[in-house]
Amino acid sequence: MTSYSPATQDQLLAIRVNAGIETLADSERFAAAEPDLVEAIVEGVGQFAAGEFAPLNRIGDLEGAKLENGVVRLPDGFKEAYDAYVEQGWNAIASPEAFGGQGLPFTLACNVLENLGTANMAFNLLPMLSVGAIEALEHHGSDAQKEKYLPNLVSGAWSGTMNLTEPQAGSDVGALRATATPIETGEHAGKYLIQGQKIYITWGEHELAGNIIHLVLARLPDAPEGTRGISLFIVPKYHVKEDGSLGPKNDLRCVSLEHKLGINASPTCVMSYGDNGECIGELVGAENRGLMAMFTMMNNARINVGNQGVQIGERATQQAFYYAQERVQSARAGSPDKNPVAIIEHADVRRMLLRMKALTEGARALLYFCAGQVDRGTIGDAAAKSRAEVLVPLVKAWGTDIGVEVAGIGVQIHGGMGFIEETGAAQHWRDSKIAPIYEGTNGIQAADLVTRKLGMDGGEAVTSLLAQIVSESADEPQLKALAEDCLAIAQWMQGEASLDDRLAGSVPFCTMMAVAVAGWQLVKQRAAVAAGAAPSLARTKPVTVRFFLDRIVPEAAGLKASATAGADLLYELPAEVLAG
Repeated sequence: MTSYSPATQDQLLAIRVNAGIETLADSERFAAAEPDLVEAIVEGVGQFAAGEFAPLNRIGDLEGAKLENGVVRLPDGFKEAYDAYVEQGWNAIASPEAFGGQGLPFTLACNVLENLGTANMAFNLLPMLSVGAIEALEHHGSDAQKEKYLPNLVSGAWSGTMNLTEPQAGSDVGALRATATPIETGEHAGKYLIQGQKIYITWGEHELAGNIIHLVLARLPDAPEGTRGISLFIVPKYHVKEDGSLGPKNDLRCVSLEHKLGINASPTCVMSYGDNGECIGELVGAENRGLMAMFTMMNNARINVGNQGVQIGERATQQAFYYAQERVQSARAGSPDKNPVAIIEHADVRRMLLRMKALTEGARALLYFCAGQVDRGTIGDAAAKSRAEVLVPLVKAWGTDIGVEVAGIGVQIHGGMGFIEETGAAQHWRDSKIAPIYEGTNGIQAADLVTRKLGMDGGEAVTSLLAQIVSESADEPQLKALAEDCLAIAQWMQGEASLDDRLAGSVPFCTMMAVAVAGWQLVKQRAAVAAGAAPSLARTKPVTVRFFLDRIVPEAAGLKASATAGADLLYELPAEVLAG
């Protein structure tokens, strides 16, 4: 496996052009995000990730997390790297200043995660989940809960998790059975006894942080059925005393670790709460409103999972370029020189490499455009807030699909060596496969787009975005045509299409929209580079953008027939006949 080199210049370009960091800094809320600080953060976290997280990526895959006598252990070096991460303050970039954070834009927190995840995707899941827990408590926790838990979560001294899924309830969160019983007397009066089992809990148990703050969904007695009867609870690994010091261990445990296709260094836990009837939790927000609070955390996580597509795409691309320059095989077709050349000289390898680069940079442009809209929503821009809501499923679904595709191409470029674990190319592909699944499968993201998001603001949130792309793409007819097709599909879905028709076309429509937005944002990057921004990218960026517009955009346009085909054929056969 090759070393990781931070994509600092392309990241800075996306942060400036697509997120619009300079205009964010004009606001009082983000005034500290001045150009020098932004550059220092992007360069600094890139160097940190390359120096501390990247060297652990391969050993993490080979050795993985291990459960020994109830304790989850990581390979040597993980504890020291995490301690350095906390000490240098990277966890606190966008967290509230009142609790020790730096209060900088979410855009910069995305960049921290991009660098850490490109260096080591499995390890990066630890801070990624903590960031989501911080946001959930910031928005829904009581003042006392914020004072009690946020300072150590913000610093990274403690980590956070989300606990939704149960064995019998996969994506159907409303089917969960974990219970919360009010405690009426004793030292824990006013709190709740939590009981139940949760699965797929990322970093649910480990020894890297001093405490783990689990956010757990459970049902109160006599709660309504389905999602209307779910409440959210803080369940710490160790009880926290009034003075902030740690007390005895709570009644919770990691039952087992899942044996996974990838991200082996990320302990994916089966967690059991209340085996002895003594697991104590605190209610977050109002009773039966837990899913709303959890979705605050999940929305953040969905953007950050889309970010993982960029991360694994970047890492796989770097490795593929390195290998293609080192591997010598065959003369270049049509060349009078019959000596073997590096495979980067062969046409199809060039095609694959450019595709990897264009897709990764397109996904990055989309990611930071979304992050910038989130930040504008934070400072009161209602239209940007709605636009960010529309962009989230695009970032999560298309971004992670791109991660899988690019990592797969990376294996292909390595040829037979890509299928052999020692090169590391296979690890990138294995790691990539989880991202389209968790935080809501990509099918769920597409369904969200064509149901809730399509109707936002009377349909204006989607149509205004597409109309802007159309109006600004006169010089790129294929991009303009794609955006016009997306507009037509959106209008069809809002009008004559049935719910089944919309859902049947949701995934191709989501892809079409994502490619349209990414292409639009890449054109903005190209213009900025032509005007003198990022001189180091002056040769490569125009070619990468041209490849995206000439190859990726027409492919997406070809999905229109699938997006509008309707659901009739899907249900032509009864289930038992279809299954044979």
